[in-house]
Amino acid sequence: MSVPSVPAEAVLAQLVQAARAARAQAYAPYSRFAVGAAVLDAEGRIHAGCNVENAAYPQGTCAEAGALAAMVLAGGRQVRAVAVVGEGDAPVTPCGGCRQKLREFAGPDVSVVVADMQRERGRHTMGQLLPDSFGPENLQ
Repeated sequence: MSVPSVPAEAVLAQLVQAARAARAQAYAPYSRFAVGAAVLDAEGRIHAGCNVENAAYPQGTCAEAGALAAMVLAGGRQVRAVAVVGEGDAPVTPCGGCRQKLREFAGPDVSVVVADMQRERGRHTMGQLLPDSFGPENLQ
């Protein structure tokens, strides 16, 4: 997987806006913890997703998984940047499972922007969120 260049600030702002719009559509009647995510693919397309809960609690899906599924459906196979939007006292970063899902399509230098509905809360790289990770390269 080649190292993607960091997208321009304007593109990252669009990515955050897409994640905010996705968060507004989240289905979280049990936890009331709505999350939106968006990924930027290698072709410059933005794909968004929201969390979807159900009564069988562990069977819900996270926003990042929805965004990745939308990207794959559109033919994307590489993530250049990620945005995650959620509300909380601490910045909402991808959960452990989603970090691994993102890692399937994103190298260690990919930017992950975390935000709430008003402002950016932080920036990380995939390598910071999931150091020394196991990925597709390990199986080749």
